[in-house]
Amino acid sequence: MSTYIYGVAGWLVLVGSFAIVRSRNLIHAVVCLSVAQSGTYLLLLAVGYQQGGAPPIFLDAPASTPVVDPVVQAMTLTDIVIQATVTALLLALAIQVHKRHHTLDPDQLSALRG
Repeated sequence: MSTYIYGVAGWLVLVGSFAIVRSRNLIHAVVCLSVAQSGTYLLLLAVGYQQGGAPPIFLDAPASTPVVDPVVQAMTLTDIVIQATVTALLLALAIQVHKRHHTLDPDQLSALRG
């Protein structure tokens, strides 16, 4: 389980990054960024996982019971909220680029070159 989840997380990050580089559409690039970000969710949760660990609720658990790390779960939830915000911002920027330049192809946006 431990090596499998790390492999899936790495694969998602690599596939998402490769697709961003190969993308010919700004909307497609934003979706590929979301795929790469999903790999980081898996990586964070795999780091905080403990075999046989109980949920991080300490009301009824004895002191010797192993629990899953709650900080990693909180970081993952924060990462999801940040990704939703960044995705919304990037999609809004793509809409504005399309309104102004009438294209979503990054190679055709010559007005943005310095």
